[in-house]
Amino acid sequence: MRTRSSSPARTGTGTGTGTGTGTGTGTGTHGSPSALLLGLLLLGAVLLPAGRAAAADNGTWGVFPTPAAGAAMTDRAYFFHQGAAGTTLRDSVTVLNSSERELTFRVFATDAVNTPAGGAFALLPVEAKPKDVGAWIALEAGPDATVTVPAKGRKDLPFTVTVPADATPGDHVGGIVALGTTVEGVQREGKVQVGVKRSVGARVYFRVPGPVTAGLSVEDVRVSRSAPLLPWVGEARATVSYTLVNRGNVVVEPKVAVSAEGLFGRRVLDRPDRDLRLSLLPGQRIELTEPWPDAPQSDRVTVRVRAGAAAHPDLVSVAGTDFVAVPWPAVGLLLVLAGAGAGWVVLRRRRPVEGERHEPLADLAGTR
Repeated sequence: MRTRSSSPARTGTGTGTGTGTGTGTGTGTHGSPSALLLGLLLLGAVLLPAGRAAAADNGTWGVFPTPAAGAAMTDRAYFFHQGAAGTTLRDSVTVLNSSERELTFRVFATDAVNTPAGGAFALLPVEAKPKDVGAWIALEAGPDATVTVPAKGRKDLPFTVTVPADATPGDHVGGIVALGTTVEGVQREGKVQVGVKRSVGARVYFRVPGPVTAGLSVEDVRVSRSAPLLPWVGEARATVSYTLVNRGNVVVEPKVAVSAEGLFGRRVLDRPDRDLRLSLLPGQRIELTEPWPDAPQSDRVTVRVRAGAAAHPDLVSVAGTDFVAVPWPAVGLLLVLAGAGAGWVVLRRRRPVEGERHEPLADLAGTR
């Protein structure tokens, strides 16, 4: 039986904590490893909602930076550290069990990514080997520690962060995850039974000093449309799709404006800058969509997507595309009717009129 996670972990804004992740082993036919990894990422995805940052918690257990000595709760919602290449830092993570029974967890460090569709924050599953900050973190209890936490209790787990000598400047993002070892349900996916586990992760933001560059680009803008069979008896709908890429080495929180102009510069869509409420990690590429419920039914349209970031006023990228909105069903009907009319005229001209007689032509040259 294969296992995977399902985690409704809570998080805060900006650089708040919390996400789910998963693990899985088993037999059967279930597609490629990359497809499995993507599925686990999507299961572990958590968006960054507005509001104050809060410790990661799914209602049964939570993961957060260990409180200061004598304090019941932490004043840190996430881990944020800075250290030069070659240095080692120490910290501690706490796993809190809010339930009425003893719970056992597998605790590990890993890297963070944005999910390709939608850009949600996610942590890689336990079977994916970290290559960035997740590989820098070493738990004193072991790389894949199994920790039992009593009911209404907590466990503090010290760890170190060793920055490699060749670490690149900028932001490196990951997390420390507590994965429940209990299978909480079974689902069938094709020929494989999938056991569902839950997990919670505390985010780790680490900055290596040096030259930092904020980079953001909009790419691959495209429009898909659907229109009613008869024009203007219903709304035409469209979806604007585009790609955001963080080409810098620091986390950016993008904002996006979408506009469109028809013939003669007529504005047919105007959506001003809005915060996407997500953190785009360095090197990540995400696909986003913008619904357009009242799209033009007959026009030549230029669509533009403009992206920026509030923390970086000079960071602006614009990309666009053109499309021609034509009510094709109506045009097709007109062509059919026109074709039928032309055929009728041709037949009418070829058909002899009733009573009309055709006399043979006189032989003007005579015959011999």
